[in-house]
Amino acid sequence: QRVNVTVRSGLAMVLSGSAEPCAQLVVSSIGVVGTAEQNKGHSARFFDVLTAQLGLGPDRIVIRFYPLEPWQIGKNRTVMTFL
Repeated sequence: QRVNVTVRSGLAMVLSGSAEPCAQLVVSSIGVVGTAEQNKGHSARFFDVLTAQLGLGPDRIVIRFYPLEPWQIGKNRTVMTFL
């Protein structure tokens, strides 16, 4: 219920000046990705999964973390603040 995933394959992407296969993961969450220490741990685990599943080297993956506030996410005709 708390995780949403969008996959867009086949996009033209350039990472570090190269058009070789690459991936970008965008992670946004309420209260889970707010500090460097939290994101360091998340990053390691995400890289383990992505490199294994996609067959990409870690230098071909970028992860962007976005901390969110409960009032920034709408659900069930309200915002998460009130759920």
